[in-house]
Amino acid sequence: GVVEACLLHMLKRRAAGFLRTDKVAALFTKVGKTYAIAGDVCKKVQELQQQVESRKNQPNGQEPLKRQGSSASKTPVLTPQAIKHIWVRTALIEKVLDKIVQYIVDNCSKYYEKEALLADPVCGPILASLLVGPCALEYTKLKTADHYWTDPSADELVQRHRIHGVHGRQDSPSKRPALGIRKRHSSGSTSEDRFAASAREYVESLHQNSRTHLLYGKNNVLVQPKDDLEAVPGYLSLHQSADSLTLKWTPNQLMNGTLGDSE
Repeated sequence: GVVEACLLHMLKRRAAGFLRTDKVAALFTKVGKTYAIAGDVCKKVQELQQQVESRKNQPNGQEPLKRQGSSASKTPVLTPQAIKHIWVRTALIEKVLDKIVQYIVDNCSKYYEKEALLADPVCGPILASLLVGPCALEYTKLKTADHYWTDPSADELVQRHRIHGVHGRQDSPSKRPALGIRKRHSSGSTSEDRFAASAREYVESLHQNSRTHLLYGKNNVLVQPKDDLEAVPGYLSLHQSADSLTLKWTPNQLMNGTLGDSE
């Protein structure tokens, strides 16, 4: 979407097409007439669009039968967002987006007004250079929304917290934080598994994750649970979700796995 916004900035009307609503498609088509790499992208996009249209027009009952055929006959499933940005997306996956943008920058007078972003002698080449990195990647595997946050275990996250804490202790590597969960040698029951899972989920929630943003975190914040008790140091964190702000405080004893019989 950002790349498209740059491509559309002050695009000449004849380059965008007078009657076409998809100005990015008009630009790629026009560039493809004089630049072979852009022409190949145009062909691939047209094939994808035809496959998407055939999928829409296909009766629901025939779809499972089609999927039983060869892998070459399978129609790629594109999300609405992918279809919306299909031109830039296809050029990116084919690893030629940077080359196409560089060609447009080199021939900017054909397509853009003088004040356009891509016509700028500094900004235009910078945009093409920034796209070299993304075009070097392989977009072959889909990732879930929480892909980056589900891999570390709970005690690894706690260790990270302790490493970055204000007063980290030099514990031996074999002594891993236990989060106050006592390991039992008996066969695990469903209640134990549920407790361990909830503890892991809570520790993960104290860190940055895909559902909430960690806005602020500070260690050794003192909280006095009761008037007759001493203040307890703990980890204070502020989290932002889609519809709310959440303030959490966790005792250091729990974070260090030394809660014991403390109240």
